[in-house]
Amino acid sequence: MIKIENISKSFDNLKVLKSIDLEINKGEIVSVVGPSGAGKTTLLQIIGTLMPADTGKISINMTDITQLKQKKLSKFRNENIGFVFQFHHLLPEFTALENICMPAFIRGKNKKEIIKSANELLTFLNLSDRADHKPGEMSGGEQQRVVVARALINNPCIILADEPSGNLDTENKHALHKLFFSLRDKYNQTFVIVTHNNELAQMSDRIIRLKDGMIE
Repeated sequence: MIKIENISKSFDNLKVLKSIDLEINKGEIVSVVGPSGAGKTTLLQIIGTLMPADTGKISINMTDITQLKQKKLSKFRNENIGFVFQFHHLLPEFTALENICMPAFIRGKNKKEIIKSANELLTFLNLSDRADHKPGEMSGGEQQRVVVARALINNPCIILADEPSGNLDTENKHALHKLFFSLRDKYNQTFVIVTHNNELAQMSDRIIRLKDGMIE
């Protein structure tokens, strides 16, 4: 599913990632852990095509994403990768339903089909009664579930999550962690999760430990 070969990344004179090699299988939930500054978020952003590596190669579903030009790279990202961030990044002027639909509108899908899919996700995530609410009218846990629905709307093969439960209380953390596994069982998606949460890491199929830009 994801094959990473000799990935390195530097910022000025600081080498953040050092010759990373890693394979992640389809349907696997992998947690990436390590101290602050270890390169976890940088690795996630490179996998997600949000940042180029300095060296190396990344293949997703047998596509070498390091060789794609910007337009094709954006299209690949929209169709294949969903993102769940610690900070929700929901558009405050739009409803939950509208926020969820955005990636599918960008992809150019049929509007009726998009809305139908969004409503199905809202039902699956127990958010049907929040469809017409704007982010400021929802709790943190509800907003994070909207983010998850938005990540799922294009049925991506990979979900990348960066500290997804970092701003949630204990109850909502548990709920979100269980949700990831329910989604994997339902859609057979691959999850790569950067986290400092030991509970979530221990639940994962595999833990990748980064230290000083290298896999331990």
